[in-house]
Amino acid sequence: MTTAIEIRDLVIDRGKREVLHGITCGVRAGSVTGLLGPSGSGKTTLIRAVVGVQIVRSGAVTVLGRPAGSPGLRRTVGYVTQSPSVYADLSVRENARYFASLYGLTAADAEHAVADVGLADAATQLVGNLSDGQRSRASLACAMIGRPEVLVLDEPTVGLDPVLRADLWGKFHALADAGTTLLVSSHVMDEAGRCDQLLLIREGHLIADDTPAAIRAAAGTTDLEEAFLRLIRGREEVPA
Repeated sequence: MTTAIEIRDLVIDRGKREVLHGITCGVRAGSVTGLLGPSGSGKTTLIRAVVGVQIVRSGAVTVLGRPAGSPGLRRTVGYVTQSPSVYADLSVRENARYFASLYGLTAADAEHAVADVGLADAATQLVGNLSDGQRSRASLACAMIGRPEVLVLDEPTVGLDPVLRADLWGKFHALADAGTTLLVSSHVMDEAGRCDQLLLIREGHLIADDTPAAIRAAAGTTDLEEAFLRLIRGREEVPA
């Protein structure tokens, strides 16, 4: 399987502090890869580097064979931030149709994207009147409309109920089965088992890069949260 995202020796500073410490990893094409770690671990900084909006001190990030942020990637990489990135004074439907028009797509494409994220019943509501979870889903619908080859999602399921979370993860895998590469960040460890591949990050260090099954086996436990803890403790016990 080919690699859609390649990260090599990535070092990033925020202010005067180094926050990513020489990370090297890859994301397989057509997979759902989870970027897991606690809040403040560096997940969003890494994601920003992947989409090309983060200043990098050293190292390299390539997406679909091109340097991250290249103009040629603008129509092939979708990005959903933690904060909703849609227009609050437009309805869900109006937002979706606007983004569809940018890609030369139809109103039917917009309606399909809105339905896919479970907002069909709220299509006529102003985004500014929606709950935080609904606004996040509206952003996701707009990012999906362009049918990107790579879709980067920064904690897309925060604030969603378990049923809707399960539905969205089902959608993520359907997109991957159709060829889209998804990089999905989360700090909720019970979502780790839904991923094809896991990148576990803590304090700016990559501590695991493998399938959920392989990470469980390496840590000697069937529980992914416990596996994460064992990997952390194992690193801390290694002599400097």
